[in-house]
Amino acid sequence: MAAAGSKFIPKVVLSSSVGHRSMPVLGLGTSSASSDATLLKTAVLEAIKLGYRHFDTASLYGSEQALGEAIAEALKLGLVGCRDELFITSKLWSNDAHPNLVIPALQKSLRTLQLKYLDLYQVHFPISAKPGEAQLPIKDVLPMDYKSVWAAMEESQRLGLTKSIGVSNFSTRKLQNLLSFATIPPAVNQVEMNPIWQQKKLIEFCKANNIIVTAYSPLGAKGAPWGSNHVMENQVLQDIATAHGKSVAQVSLRWIYEQGATSVPKSFNKDRLKENLEIFDWELTQEDLHRISQLPQKKFILDVTVRNGTDPDFLQELWDREL
Repeated sequence: MAAAGSKFIPKVVLSSSVGHRSMPVLGLGTSSASSDATLLKTAVLEAIKLGYRHFDTASLYGSEQALGEAIAEALKLGLVGCRDELFITSKLWSNDAHPNLVIPALQKSLRTLQLKYLDLYQVHFPISAKPGEAQLPIKDVLPMDYKSVWAAMEESQRLGLTKSIGVSNFSTRKLQNLLSFATIPPAVNQVEMNPIWQQKKLIEFCKANNIIVTAYSPLGAKGAPWGSNHVMENQVLQDIATAHGKSVAQVSLRWIYEQGATSVPKSFNKDRLKENLEIFDWELTQEDLHRISQLPQKKFILDVTVRNGTDPDFLQELWDREL
């Protein structure tokens, strides 16, 4: 029983995926949801009923088990006809970002999710850490051996454990480095992106190299350790929303869509889940886009992930001086 919503969420084809897998441009994020598994399962089932087919998780989030249980329930109830109708993303955390640990980490995620394959597996952060339990902030930061880690990611795709591979939090320079030796280029780069951090240079680079950008924190992630209310309380965005009879969240998600990017906002509220879907039957005006392009820019996820992130030089090197 396919939900009506799944028919009007556009999809993008991932260039380096197996079988040219397509990804819905709007998904449901599940970060910081592990404290209430029941809430997450209920939200995922409700999202599937509304038409969501793309679900984003990570080993770090602690939400893989609850998401897997929700998927199994949705299949049992006939909310989706088969597993192939869903697009499931998970990520490799820094503690496992070592060539010999990539495939075991992916296999562990698959067991937790009760799935045979992922649609997308991403390197979560462009640094490695001492092997062991995932920690946030990362306590033992190590430089990543990009070539060998990516070779293991490529092998995971060849083995059929994932339909596509990608990265997250990679700067333009780090992507250039990766593309210089990749046999299978990254299909997706998931990064912080919203009207307050527009990533113009990165968006242009990714478009030129057939890499899809997925926005996390598309509404500012208020309540997250790195989040803020700068998006939702921005006066320009509020004025644009009022003019269109829309919400600030809808304006922000529509803006991301019009930049050619995809997004995975997190919400477990039925009304907001529905509202976030209602961005595909209207457009921002050229004046709207111009006003948004003039907004002061500020990156928020800076040092929350690493212990020595308070060192300005370390931060600049981590983000390749693109702050």
